[in-house]
Amino acid sequence: MKQRPQPNDRFWIPTLHRWYTVAWVLLGLAPSVIGVRNDSGAAKYWSLALLAVISLGYATLRLFPDNAVVRPHVQLWVLTLGVGAMAGLPGGGAALFIVSLPQFWMFAAGPVSAIAYSGAAVGAAVTARTVRHMELLTGNVAFTVLGYAAGVLVGLLVHRIVQQSDERARRLNTELENAHHQLVEAHQRQGAAEERERLARDIHDTLAQGFASIIVLAEAARSGLGTDLGKSAQQLLSIEHTARENLAEARVLVGSAPQSGVAPGSVARTLRRTLDRFAEDTGLTVDAELPDVECDQQTRIALLRCTQESLANIRKHAAASTAGVVLTDHGHGLELEITDDGRGFVVADSRGFGLDGMRKRLAELGGELTVTSSVGDGTRVLAMVPTNGQV
Repeated sequence: MKQRPQPNDRFWIPTLHRWYTVAWVLLGLAPSVIGVRNDSGAAKYWSLALLAVISLGYATLRLFPDNAVVRPHVQLWVLTLGVGAMAGLPGGGAALFIVSLPQFWMFAAGPVSAIAYSGAAVGAAVTARTVRHMELLTGNVAFTVLGYAAGVLVGLLVHRIVQQSDERARRLNTELENAHHQLVEAHQRQGAAEERERLARDIHDTLAQGFASIIVLAEAARSGLGTDLGKSAQQLLSIEHTARENLAEARVLVGSAPQSGVAPGSVARTLRRTLDRFAEDTGLTVDAELPDVECDQQTRIALLRCTQESLANIRKHAAASTAGVVLTDHGHGLELEITDDGRGFVVADSRGFGLDGMRKRLAELGGELTVTSSVGDGTRVLAMVPTNGQV
């Protein structure tokens, strides 16, 4: 069963509870017991019985807070009446009342209730003392009233401090919740942005390049219809193949295909098919050194995308006559070098999406991309992807 919290129990940490219990026994109960030990008759036993009832109620409330019989208000009434009755018995009640004052603040529902219960205890004690001695202004009465006044002031001060602490804690909790919500929203926005960037990169590397190839082939086929029907037919066949590949890639991107559109096989065979299609479509001479090396699917796709992007740039911008592709296995990683003898460019001035996409794709696998070029001297693209988790 879930433990029911006491009304003002948050004021009192367990260690403080223990120290207070020791002080209450030594400074409250013990002096009252000592005060009647040499007495005889019913008054002595009434005093001991009252002390036992008060002690039992306190112990039960502290040890068994879910007890169905002893509730905080029950213990407060027992304490109020017990302190008042003790003031009229030989054991006295002033010391017991002073030491018991914290209990009114521990078990009451709030400061008003604590002041009311402790005030009732003062009234009962003063009345019992006055009836017994037939005198109102006595030292015990003055000590009791002053103790009550001091207890109220200290209790209100502690209550104020706790209220301020609770308010600060609520503000901090609110700020923490707001910060948590903002962090969640930021992560969601970041995730959405990363997903958009990934889709944009995949579309650029696959569909966009395929469409660009289809446009070039279609223009060439149309130009050759009147002069070279055989070549135009071959170009139309290339358009068909490219369109089918684009359709497969589109299905992958929208999630209707379970795997990447890259067909299974070694990285060398995958690159070889791409180079053959490029040479066939463009008429450029392609020199390739592609040893049959093993790598995982992600690495194979990354190297393929880098090859496709580099070849697309050669076709669109380089005005080259020859391209070279060399794949090297260094043991700790694969290195793919793509070169051309085209017009070159100033790398620092390049703002193309394709190069940035290649860099990010390789960086996700712990690799890197190096582009070397200058105007009139061709271009060299070097992609490195580590294997076995090494960079």
